[in-house]
Amino acid sequence: MNNFFLYIRKSTDDEDRQVLSLQSQETELLELARKEKLSVVKIFRESQTAKEPGRPVFNEMLDLVEKEGVSGILAWHPDRLARNSVDGGRIIYLVDIGKIEQLKFPTFWFENTSQGKFMLQIAFGQSKYYIDNLSENVKRGLRQKLRRGERPGLAPLGYLNELKKHILIKDPDRFRLVAKLFELYSTGNYSLKDLQKMISSAGLLSRNGKKLSISVIQYTLSNPIYYGAFWYKGELYQGVHEPMISKKLFDKVQKVMKDKSKPKKRDKKFHAFRGLLKCDECDCAITSEIQKGHIYYRCTKKRLPCSQPYIREEVMAQQISNIIKKVSLSSAWANKMIFELNNEKQENAQAELSFAQNLKLQIKDCESKLDNLLDAHLESIISKEEYVVKKEKILNQKIENEQKLRDFEQKDNHWLERAKNFILTAQQAQNIALQGNLSEKKDFLKKIGSNLVLRKREVLFTPHKPWKIVLNCFNSCERSAKFFGGNLADETELLTMRGC
Repeated sequence: MNNFFLYIRKSTDDEDRQVLSLQSQETELLELARKEKLSVVKIFRESQTAKEPGRPVFNEMLDLVEKEGVSGILAWHPDRLARNSVDGGRIIYLVDIGKIEQLKFPTFWFENTSQGKFMLQIAFGQSKYYIDNLSENVKRGLRQKLRRGERPGLAPLGYLNELKKHILIKDPDRFRLVAKLFELYSTGNYSLKDLQKMISSAGLLSRNGKKLSISVIQYTLSNPIYYGAFWYKGELYQGVHEPMISKKLFDKVQKVMKDKSKPKKRDKKFHAFRGLLKCDECDCAITSEIQKGHIYYRCTKKRLPCSQPYIREEVMAQQISNIIKKVSLSSAWANKMIFELNNEKQENAQAELSFAQNLKLQIKDCESKLDNLLDAHLESIISKEEYVVKKEKILNQKIENEQKLRDFEQKDNHWLERAKNFILTAQQAQNIALQGNLSEKKDFLKKIGSNLVLRKREVLFTPHKPWKIVLNCFNSCERSAKFFGGNLADETELLTMRGC
């Protein structure tokens, strides 16, 4: 018998990698067979790593050997046949029982003797050592990349891989468009399908030029890489790349996505204040219904018997308008406050410096906690699961503080702008109360307060801190007017008094 099987293998089935490997092996081995006058009865080609057992083509070849026997096997090198102990042991066993008489390699000599089989075992062992050592080197390199904050793998949508420094950089064509995805979705006014249409028309496509799928958009909106962190094997790491959005915006997007995932019944008719309030007596939602051509709001009474009465939409709208009026400011008073804020900014320069230093101390404290946490994990004081959970919490806090510091350093007058925006909003309140539609009134009420409830046909709420100051001012003016016998029924007079 002089019949040989020819086995050739490359480590990947990717057509763009090792393209010539199989062809070159086959050419060299056929030339060897011709020189040594060997008959190649079948060629087995495989594109799969030999690190682990289970290669289908390799197993098919050895199954034929066990059934029929063969003079020998031609391969480029022993590492083409096996890089693991199971496949290597199977080859040697078939040689032992005589199913394989010869093994031929262009670059390795094998003789079917005890010494030859010993050398073959060493060759298989070296192949296994090479692949194991390569794996450890790759893992060590990945760990170092993670310590430096470099995310392994292909860059996500909106970023590109910088091959020299191995970091993520902005994609000049997509970076701003991906950021726009987060901004639009955070408003809660758009569905994922709406975003798909809008962003495709704006030119945001996949790398192969196709429209982004809904699942890709959803994954993008859930990926922490865009606020400066990334997951790798169940653990959160801080990246060195430039964040696309703030952590605050990312959290807002997650909340919108969570709310939208809840099933909601579609209303046939739009009622402006539905879903705005809760019942103060039983904490159930306030719903709406139409009776005799009028819209009424009432408690759903789903939990307990409730004694709260109905209220007509016109009455509720008037109450909300009155609340909004109480937080309004006159133009003269608003201009005066903005002037004072500009003066105060100069006096508070030291306080701003203290704020920045405090943020830096908090960042250092987080870094110290992360180091201590890692030490506790390495010393087996805490489990891997506890380490991952606590690390995520501390790392997110560190990222938030770093973003606050960046925002503060880039916009050192951010507090002034926020105060100005608040004053200008309060200045617009009067117009919304008198002329705004019901949806605007609803949105403004949610802006100035929380814990909105209905008690005995009266809308009650807890004002947010800035608006509480304005409300206290209104109540003080009202008490003063009553004490002196004044009349605050006229809105102009009320605003003038508050300005004074």
